[in-house]
Amino acid sequence: MTVAQGPEGTAAAGAGKPVPTVVRSVKLEGQGGERTVPQRSTDTFGLVGLTWDDPRSVLDGTVQVRTRSVATGQWSGWNTVDPHNDDAPDPGAEQHMRGGSAPLYVGPSDGVQLKVVSASGESGRLPDGMRLELVGDASHGGSASGSGLAMAPAAFAEDAADGEESPSTTPGEPTATDTATGTTPDPSATSGTTESPSAPTSAPASQTTTPPATATTSASPTPTKASPTATPTKSTSPSPSPSSTRPTAPASTVAKPAIVSRAGWGADEKIREAGDPDYATDVTAVFVHHTDTAVSYDCSASASIVRSIYAYHVQAEGWRDIGYNALVDKCGTIFEGRYGGIDLPVIGAHTYGFNTRSFGIAVLGTYQVIDGKAATPITSQMLGSVAALAAWKLGQYKINPNPGSKTQTLTEGASDSPPFKLGTKYTFNAISGHRDGFATACPGQNLYDKLPTIRSYAAGPVATPTLGTPTGATKSGSRYYTKGAMTVTWKTTTPAVLVKRFEVLVDGVVKATTTHTATSAAITVPTGNHTVAVRAVHINNKTSVSASLAVTGDTTKPTFTTAPAVRIRNATVSSTSVPVTVTWKAADNTVLKSSSATTPSAATFAPTTTSWSTAGKAGSAVTYNLRATDLAGNYSTASVSRTAAIIQETSAVRTGSWSTKSSTSYLGGKSLTSSSKNAGLTWTFTGRSVGWVVSRASTSGQAYVYVDGVKKATVELKSSSTLYRQTIWSTSWSTSAKHTLKIVVVGTSGRPAITTDGITYVK
Repeated sequence: MTVAQGPEGTAAAGAGKPVPTVVRSVKLEGQGGERTVPQRSTDTFGLVGLTWDDPRSVLDGTVQVRTRSVATGQWSGWNTVDPHNDDAPDPGAEQHMRGGSAPLYVGPSDGVQLKVVSASGESGRLPDGMRLELVGDASHGGSASGSGLAMAPAAFAEDAADGEESPSTTPGEPTATDTATGTTPDPSATSGTTESPSAPTSAPASQTTTPPATATTSASPTPTKASPTATPTKSTSPSPSPSSTRPTAPASTVAKPAIVSRAGWGADEKIREAGDPDYATDVTAVFVHHTDTAVSYDCSASASIVRSIYAYHVQAEGWRDIGYNALVDKCGTIFEGRYGGIDLPVIGAHTYGFNTRSFGIAVLGTYQVIDGKAATPITSQMLGSVAALAAWKLGQYKINPNPGSKTQTLTEGASDSPPFKLGTKYTFNAISGHRDGFATACPGQNLYDKLPTIRSYAAGPVATPTLGTPTGATKSGSRYYTKGAMTVTWKTTTPAVLVKRFEVLVDGVVKATTTHTATSAAITVPTGNHTVAVRAVHINNKTSVSASLAVTGDTTKPTFTTAPAVRIRNATVSSTSVPVTVTWKAADNTVLKSSSATTPSAATFAPTTTSWSTAGKAGSAVTYNLRATDLAGNYSTASVSRTAAIIQETSAVRTGSWSTKSSTSYLGGKSLTSSSKNAGLTWTFTGRSVGWVVSRASTSGQAYVYVDGVKKATVELKSSSTLYRQTIWSTSWSTSAKHTLKIVVVGTSGRPAITTDGITYVK
């Protein structure tokens, strides 16, 4: 069988087969107002409790227990056991009940010590027939064979002065032995462990191999119940009950959450009373409980805790079955409780006096401070699962889980549950705490304070989803732009178990549907302007819709309205690199995001940028690739290939007086200089852009620049710092053609000299 999964993805630790559970009883020592179980070694167990003969007798005092961990071998501190098991069947509902404390789950343990003190001290009175009950199953490290989980022979250890365990056995000291049989224990036994008298005499729990009946078996025999009796053995032939006809499960207005079945958590169906339980006509209220079993536990142990509570209720306290209709752990896993059909109005044993027409949900853990120890942490998964289960159950009977007032009526069925009176009708919230129907602290103040949250979760809708930043889209202002494919993200504070699904809406139309745990979905947005939102559907089908995103679908690529061009740039020249500027213009039908260059180097520019200062390898053809990208992610490319070259000063035609200067700072190691007025240099070239390369200093003069015989500029070469290989003046044309560039010495007064390297040009 596949292991059932919890609503938040937590696997339940059930294997689909019954896990035999053994309950061993240890008689208490002492008299008057104090009783003890001296420190002793045992075989492995996981849960403890205290029971006594009279089920209606009250233990007025304190119960404390300490146990030895199997994992560490260390003894725990003293833990207080709640002396009152406030979860109880209504009068006459069980066969051979015993009074009992709340069970305490301690985890796999192999040693125990107990002390019980009356509130009146040594002179006080304690209930008769008190027994310490130790519950163990296969998950606690033993076997189910009687010699495994049964208590191993062990001597009672003397109380050590320092609180540590004394040796478990002493040569010559008598030991207590036990076997896993279904026989009734001898009331005259003076010490040792005895099997719980609730185990069937025909088939002890530890020896059961027959597969159990499951909650889905429709052919279960009509159950019969025996009247309460003081006989300490459980009857195997109960008398008929007229209220046990299995009804038809009504459909719910709310989606059913994932629930681990009894088979899923390993319920041994042989130990409960055979047949179906009693059924009510309907369910009008849900009572929330805590099991008071453990402050801290790992969710991997949850199924074992459920099995242990089941065994304690049935085999130690003599109940027909586990008392709760369902149980929930802190990870949000829901477990089916009492047999008879989780979808039917099974009468449980959880809220004394109000079990009929109610549904009991117990949360594993303790939700109030005990002995100064912090309560079990409350998780959103836990609250969500309790709410989802309550909403589904109440939805079967069309009941609003959060009407804002007490609207559900139940009739008190017990005469000894003050302040309630037998036969009187009382109103409750549709989702109430155990303390609302019984004088108890259950479900603990911390959990009780969360009932408004549980009601709100159950009633719905899902908390309005909050949208995150989508992927596949770019934001500009308050609008997102996408080529079409984008992923919407969201989150909500409502636990996922209460969500039926999420829907992504485009202009109000569902374009994607996801699971209840999803936080994102991919959609395709058509061309044009649209709104995108997320709708959350509660398990009761109520909906909530997020704020919308303004989204533009755009599949049109940007365009280069002006083709890329390359021209000489005024900057420092080297013998291998010529500074150039690449120019362009790009536009888009919506919004241009950016322009970028990919070769000969990578660069990204603002959408308004129309030029790029770069360089070309001297004398080599270079391809300049550009990309224009819009906000939706569409892009187009353009490229231009040009060769930038250098013509040295030695190639110029000279007029007037010029002399040669040598320095590694000059292009080619040499340059021409002149202080003669009207001395000139003329270069002839074929290209589309040209620049004049000079040296500059504080003594440099001025020069005239002529292009194709026309004077274009008077250029000042003076500089406060000495500079070499500077393109100081340049010009460009739209096409390549043959041109001349001539420079003429002005003969500036006091600083007539000019020094030039040559020219650069783009072919």
